[in-house]
Amino acid sequence: MVTAHTETRAMGKELQGKRVVLLGGTSGIGLATAEAASHEGATVVVVSSRQARVDEALAQLPAGAEGYAVDLSSDAAIRDLFERVGAFDHLVYTAGDSLKVAPLDAITPEQARAAFEIRYFGALAAAKYGSRRIRPGGSITLTTGNAGPRPQKGWTVITSICTAMEGLTRALAVELAPIRVNAVMAGIVRTNLWSPMPDADRDALFDQVARALPVGRVGEPADIAQAYLYLMREGYSTGTVLLVDGGGVLV
Repeated sequence: MVTAHTETRAMGKELQGKRVVLLGGTSGIGLATAEAASHEGATVVVVSSRQARVDEALAQLPAGAEGYAVDLSSDAAIRDLFERVGAFDHLVYTAGDSLKVAPLDAITPEQARAAFEIRYFGALAAAKYGSRRIRPGGSITLTTGNAGPRPQKGWTVITSICTAMEGLTRALAVELAPIRVNAVMAGIVRTNLWSPMPDADRDALFDQVARALPVGRVGEPADIAQAYLYLMREGYSTGTVLLVDGGGVLV
């Protein structure tokens, strides 16, 4: 028997009429997810630490999209953000600064703590304050990376953050139930997080990774965005970390 619900799913409009808040939604994976959600009929709210990025993102998104510049390292600023945003359906957290690859001897405690600031503590605050505004049936989707299950030399801090995000996802799924809490685990993706690298070094890295991966290429933001949409649409998974890395953990 075909119902109105199955017809909606068949049209690919499961997010029609939903409101999606994306912290880190103004560039890279976050912006790609905002664009994909908008395409499925959602109204999106994008958040970044920089007003210029918010303005650029809103220029690319459909009419009706909202944007806020917020210091995502500030617990109070994140609390105030959700008071302004009001009720919504899905929260996506993709925010994060570029991470420095360095040997253990070159890492200071201050650098390590700073690396956790937005990626971990920002996500924790977003879940804390955002969960109070999520409508029934809604979800939270966090972000981690395959450095957790597959660390490399120089990735001590990066791997620690990724592993912490996996634990946070599972703990929040229990703490915030029945809100569903999941995470997307990405591999190497062609985003501006790699922009601090010299162009030649970045291109060489992408080429090396592409040759090694079973899929034969590095990820694009639009690839990873589909994983966030899946976890928003699919109503039964929680505490799940969805791996989308082109087979990176296999090689």
